[in-house]
Amino acid sequence: MSRLYCIICRMAAKDYENEILKWRTEKYEALVGENGWVSLAGLYNLAEGRNLIGSNPMCEVVLPERAPTFLGIVELKGNTMRFNSAEGVRVSINGRVAQKAILRSAQDDKPSFVTWNDIRFVVHQHGGRSAVRIWDNQREERFRLPPLKWFPINRKFRFNASYTKYPKPRQSAQDDSTGDVVDDQLDGFISFRFEGKTFKLDVTQTRSKKLFVKFRDGTSAKESYPPSRYLYTDPPKNGKVVLDFNRAYSPPCAFTPYATCIFAPPQNTLPFRVEAGEIYRG
Repeated sequence: MSRLYCIICRMAAKDYENEILKWRTEKYEALVGENGWVSLAGLYNLAEGRNLIGSNPMCEVVLPERAPTFLGIVELKGNTMRFNSAEGVRVSINGRVAQKAILRSAQDDKPSFVTWNDIRFVVHQHGGRSAVRIWDNQREERFRLPPLKWFPINRKFRFNASYTKYPKPRQSAQDDSTGDVVDDQLDGFISFRFEGKTFKLDVTQTRSKKLFVKFRDGTSAKESYPPSRYLYTDPPKNGKVVLDFNRAYSPPCAFTPYATCIFAPPQNTLPFRVEAGEIYRG
């Protein structure tokens, strides 16, 4: 092996390490940044009809104490949600001051974010229900989350894998963080070889064509988050994809009770320890 080849290999390894470290920093910022996961302050199911929103604990949707006693109303009629602010209360919807609007949910391409000072909320649909999810950017938890903990970067758990798309997407009933069982769409599977054996993981393809993997392994309930870890790949090219477990992370529900996470299907339990990615502090 030539000296030049060794230098190139070391440079590539360093570039890869820096890439993973940068990605880890971004994962932490997504948790503690403004309107990040740790800023979540509530998740309230909406009832059909009028739902009062405000800091008064008698409201159907209760905001943090510094919010107006009565901020407004969300009226749910079937799949339509209308918002009306209370008289004298100034809110913005997607950056524009507005008194009323038809709200688009977080699952829409352009959700309707309602903001009052540094509190905001959006309609969130999950498991056939509509709810209001609230962020409070002054939450103490946002400023005292310790750094995330990780396994050492290990290229042994970075695989050149294959992606096989199912002829038709499959529906799979999966547990979620709210205690419900919800339908999850599986679009295909990734196959890869490890220690002389072939393993498969069912995946969902996102709108951006990336593959979303939910999995368990021998570290689950020990070092890593018990119900699942998550992982995204880049879009596959000609049926080939890189499966990098160094990018595995704990889902948002590991940090807040107000996230709604779907967990891995039983067949996505790997029979070995994936000592890569995020370690769960508990």
